[in-house]
Amino acid sequence: MKTRTKKCKNCGNLFTPYTSLQKFCTEPDCIRVLVEETKSKEWKKKKAKKKEELMTLSDWIKIAQQTFNKYIRLRDKDKGCISCGKPLTSKFDAGHFYNANNHWNVRFFESNVHGQCVTCNQHKHGNLIEYRKCLIERIGEDEFFWLEFYAKKTRKYSIDELKEIVILYKQKIKDYEKKAERP
Repeated sequence: MKTRTKKCKNCGNLFTPYTSLQKFCTEPDCIRVLVEETKSKEWKKKKAKKKEELMTLSDWIKIAQQTFNKYIRLRDKDKGCISCGKPLTSKFDAGHFYNANNHWNVRFFESNVHGQCVTCNQHKHGNLIEYRKCLIERIGEDEFFWLEFYAKKTRKYSIDELKEIVILYKQKIKDYEKKAERP
């Protein structure tokens, strides 16, 4: 078996590697760079793990809400505003029919959150009368009454549940973006 020479990642000299994964030659300076690079990678992993361990419930709620809202914006970007029907521009909100702060049980329900223009969501406080009419048209009466029933229940999310929500919606975002890339 013929061994191939490689170019050292640090100094650029040609060398014969001992394994196919070897990227640095055996010069002392290159080995020092390899060790420093390895330590740096390990430190970054430890730091990320420590940072995640120190996150509070409210930190996880914020991340879960941002991820969920990003998915809703992707899902509804080609639909009009749920309240007024105007085409959604590059900046629009993920508007909750049942307020996210008061109705925790339906905070992350896709049938409760839809693309909404900034004017309706922020300046008209959700434009809820029109939102309700259009929401029933979009999701159906049965789903709306189920949502209404479920919104009245109380709930608290655990950190593990919020982590699962983040993972789920990151995957949905990834799948949606892949789907959008295909013609």
